[in-house]
Amino acid sequence: MTSFITACPYCQSKNKVPESRVSDKASCGRCQSSLFDGKPINTTTENLSALLTSELPIVIDFWAPWCNPCVGFAPIFEDAAAEMTGQVRFLKVDTESQQTIAAKYQIRSIPTIMVFKSGKMIDSINGALPKSQFIQWLNQAVIK
Repeated sequence: MTSFITACPYCQSKNKVPESRVSDKASCGRCQSSLFDGKPINTTTENLSALLTSELPIVIDFWAPWCNPCVGFAPIFEDAAAEMTGQVRFLKVDTESQQTIAAKYQIRSIPTIMVFKSGKMIDSINGALPKSQFIQWLNQAVIK
């Protein structure tokens, strides 16, 4: 049986999760919150480092509430998060309220989507994509 380590989106404690238990509503051993609810995690400077330590690939949507393409892309990102629960961790960073994170990753245009593995950025793309193209790009990025 294979397992992976991921951080709780609420308390940031690390949890070892057997792959077979992801669909069983895996919960945090510390705070009992759901580890995978099929929704993107709103990310802040307080929880980003812990979430990036996950052994699962991480995809981050850097966006802003005033950005029409960002708002239009949000349902696509949410659908992908629901479809890929337990395979990829989906995070959202509001570049207006989390300017430190945006500066750290040198976000110059939004939406910007980045994929991380073991805490290292392995791919990125700028601009909103249709769902099929986004899923295709994401699947290619996570196998790098």
